[in-house]
Amino acid sequence: MPSHLLPLLAPLALLAAAFLAFRGPGLRPAETLRAAHLASLLALGVAAASLALLLAQGPGAAPLALARLDAVSATMLLLVGFLGWVVLRFSATYLDGETRQGEFTGWMCATLAAALLLVQAGNLPVLVLAWLGASHGLGRLLLFYRERPGAQRAARKRAPFARLGEAALIGAALLLALAHGTLDIGAINAAARAGEAPGLTTAAAALLALAALLQCAQFPAHGWLTEVMETPTPVSALLHAGLVNAGGFLLIRFADVMLAAPGVLAALALLGGFTAVFAGLVMLTQPAVKTALAWSTIAQMGFMLLQCGLALFPLALLHIVAHSLYKAHAFLGAGMAVEKVAAIRRPGPVAVPSLRAVGRAFLAALALYVLIGAGFGFAEKSPQAIALGAILVLGVAYLLAQGFADAAPVPLTLRTSIAAAAAAIGYFTLQRLAEAMTAGLLPAPPPPGALEWVLMALSVLGFGLTAFAQATFPLWAQHPAAAGLRVHLSNGLYINALTDRLLRGWSRRNPA
Repeated sequence: MPSHLLPLLAPLALLAAAFLAFRGPGLRPAETLRAAHLASLLALGVAAASLALLLAQGPGAAPLALARLDAVSATMLLLVGFLGWVVLRFSATYLDGETRQGEFTGWMCATLAAALLLVQAGNLPVLVLAWLGASHGLGRLLLFYRERPGAQRAARKRAPFARLGEAALIGAALLLALAHGTLDIGAINAAARAGEAPGLTTAAAALLALAALLQCAQFPAHGWLTEVMETPTPVSALLHAGLVNAGGFLLIRFADVMLAAPGVLAALALLGGFTAVFAGLVMLTQPAVKTALAWSTIAQMGFMLLQCGLALFPLALLHIVAHSLYKAHAFLGAGMAVEKVAAIRRPGPVAVPSLRAVGRAFLAALALYVLIGAGFGFAEKSPQAIALGAILVLGVAYLLAQGFADAAPVPLTLRTSIAAAAAAIGYFTLQRLAEAMTAGLLPAPPPPGALEWVLMALSVLGFGLTAFAQATFPLWAQHPAAAGLRVHLSNGLYINALTDRLLRGWSRRNPA
């Protein structure tokens, strides 16, 4: 429908602002900053208007499937539009006085425009071009301080993974077009749901999964994401809260294609779950705030890919939204994190939970999950969703363990109990909302087979052991073996060093 061309105004506005910035770079060009601010506001307004259009007319596609408006694209348009507006406003102050502020603003606007085009793409060529544009723009932003050896090294390390991911996406697009005889993404998903061209569809799903894994910086291709710290903080926020999520969006957009390849989904679940546990443990050993946040992103992306691997695509979409908002706030506020923590008043020594207290916390979390889950209806949930809820329980148990310590004051126990209940209720509520929004658009998870049951059991066991180790960490942290383990984990088990050697990322040295 012609009215569904409306979402395209969002990237066009930011592209116009980028053109103005590239035409006149200089020391804080007021007209460039004003244009970027107005363009980001317009893009956010267009996203809101697109949601209103979706509610009024229902989902649909623009002529030639240039843009597709449905629950997934509307959600992502609002998310990217809001984050883009926040990051651009932050950038205006953060880079005040930089001689190349105009150039930075231009690349930021161009990258955001590509991201907005990506999330609404209705056909394969537009999707691929937007992906390539966002990747190129991110590369330029990561090298904003191109004279710094650290920035050069990180860019060289990212480059081969980015190019491989782009090649995988292009290959998947060619296979899907060949298999189904159309470039329309909606038609491709419908054909995959009908079981057409299973061989080519499976191969395309494997390439889509590879592109997503590389974009989300999953093990063992994760090292570059922990080293891109020479870039300005607004770029870190855009990367960790936005562009790294593109891999998950890709899998959600082609959910029916992925569902036709259960072996590929199993591989996603295995690698994503392992990366989540591995990166989560490494994160706990990092002394620098931004480096810890980078490892947190890797872990969160692994958990999102685990959700996709279990065919819980609505919950993966919810995870993208929640993680993006949290991580943007975390990076933009990272500069004040140390001062805020130091200013916290500590009434006394930290209460360390005993093994008995940790056991009580896990039992209380399980009871809370059963009680609240029963209120929302376990009968309507798939086994995959129930297993995911069990993993949430483990996180709640870690929170409760602090309040259930023998030396913990009663107010602390009450506060942690209320926070745990609020987290569980909020999770189930948002889960129900996400499933209702995407009903009929994203496929429901199929009945699990033997392989899926094994994957769910491994996931719950792995996250359970990790939560238990975190809750009891003060009890065994002084053991000599723990000190050695901490050193190895703080270095990421040296996987990044092996990657450096393979890619020869350390071969060029700064003469100074």
